[in-house]
Amino acid sequence: MMNNIEIRTAIKESGFKHWQIADMIGVADTTFCRMLRRELPEDKKQGILTAIQTAKRRTEQ
Repeated sequence: MMNNIEIRTAIKESGFKHWQIADMIGVADTTFCRMLRRELPEDKKQGILTAIQTAKRRTEQ
């Protein structure tokens, strides 16, 4: 079973790449990929989802 499905789906739907999201949250792309291997705590998950939504809104303007 894949972990962090919400985040993975949000990234796919946003059109961003994993490395772009990693840059937004201030971590290396390799670190971000490792973070997604195990289910994240809810607060970290929400922080990442918020970053994706914010970036998506900026690109739509």
